[in-house]
Amino acid sequence: MERKILIVAAILGMVAIILGAFGAHALKKVLAVEALTSFETGVRYQMYHALFLLFIANSSLLGLKEKVIVFYLVTIGVLLFSGSIYLLSTSVITGLKTKILGPITPIGGMFLIASWGYFLYALILKNTN
Repeated sequence: MERKILIVAAILGMVAIILGAFGAHALKKVLAVEALTSFETGVRYQMYHALFLLFIANSSLLGLKEKVIVFYLVTIGVLLFSGSIYLLSTSVITGLKTKILGPITPIGGMFLIASWGYFLYALILKNTN
């Protein structure tokens, strides 16, 4: 499972760098400042969580069950949070109808918060055993 977590972390990190460069160079010319700032927020949170997964995969502080739970919470959270931000912030140029995505962003955020909360919970439990 650690290998799978590392692969997903590497993919998330690589895609974050690609999207960050795309935002800084291509989107800068076509998006409003607010939309570009939102796009960069999606990139930033995606990278934070790629790094978090790298840590989780290599940590001896968590058991396999805890790693799996954090992995899925982070993966779903990044897809919903950052993914919806990317679509919402680029809707002007993609022409996609993104009204329905508005509520998805905070749901993704809740998954990300839950991943950190579960990590904390697992650490506290491990400390008491």
